[in-house]
Amino acid sequence: MVTYILADDPDVRANLLPITYTRPISEIRVGITTIREKWERKLGAPCTWQTVDYLSEKFPCIVEGTPQVIPAHHIPEVGELNHLWDIFQLNGAAIEADFKAITAKRKGQKISKTCTVVGDSDKIFIEPGAWVEGAYFNTMHGSIYIGKEAIVMEGACLRGPLAVCDHAVINMGTKVYGETTIGPWCKVGGELNNVVMQAYSNKAHDGFLGNAVIGEWCNLGAGCVASNLKNDYTPIKLWNYPAQRFLSTGLQFCGVIMGDHTKCGINTMLNTATVLGVGCNIHGSGFPRNFVPSFSERGGAGVGYSDVSMTKFFEIASRMMARRHVELTEEDKRIFYAVREIAENYR
Repeated sequence: MVTYILADDPDVRANLLPITYTRPISEIRVGITTIREKWERKLGAPCTWQTVDYLSEKFPCIVEGTPQVIPAHHIPEVGELNHLWDIFQLNGAAIEADFKAITAKRKGQKISKTCTVVGDSDKIFIEPGAWVEGAYFNTMHGSIYIGKEAIVMEGACLRGPLAVCDHAVINMGTKVYGETTIGPWCKVGGELNNVVMQAYSNKAHDGFLGNAVIGEWCNLGAGCVASNLKNDYTPIKLWNYPAQRFLSTGLQFCGVIMGDHTKCGINTMLNTATVLGVGCNIHGSGFPRNFVPSFSERGGAGVGYSDVSMTKFFEIASRMMARRHVELTEEDKRIFYAVREIAENYR
């Protein structure tokens, strides 16, 4: 018997903060599924984790038999995840690889006659229980996957490659461009282009997101807009946690990177390549800084930043999670206390 261990590389893990504050690398969703789910599908066996101590209670390393270690940042058939921007840059290829594997020898629901398809309808797969009516599909540039119990409302325009995961909701009139993943239980509206949303996050109203990574339990209020291109078209610099400074990405397009449980109020404006940590609360007028440390609250231009207490953070997180019938456990709280302590080094 072989136990497959998905091991976090410490340097890669640091480069992927704030997304890896709250999960092992292999629990990052790229494409339709997480990296771990891709390996389990490829290997035909369950995988375990080898990660930092404070996450190991929730993600334990259980070894039975002969261990075989796999670097967690290796994505089967796609490439390696080494930097935050790799999450959205590899997403299109990951969607296509997942689509091919998931839909092999399976038939999905029939496409409703109320929908319009531009391109090959065989590149659309709709899982059982999904509700899709009056939508516009374009598969000329990639496949479109609609997960179980997902809802795609009338007037939505969807361009592949695209993954709308289980229980996700696409609101009326939403425009979603390719290489985008809407994770499980996420709800979106407005305009999205090459965005990867992990799970349970909402961007339900008008506003633009592009070349972005959104963690779990985030909320972007109505009219929230995030730039993904500098006015002078120069290469973009992004905050790097281990270097403690902004480093060149070599990219022309890079939007917001948002850690878990971060919220942005209505009409929030985010500059190109803004990194928001875990548990931030951003609201008020003007642009926040391009890097906001975890557990920070910002109330507007000239107001400055203040700390979010753990008591307040847990109250907000509990209320939001309860709406989806998910409990904030004591195990979760211990993880956030650890993140808070580590994050103090990055203020």
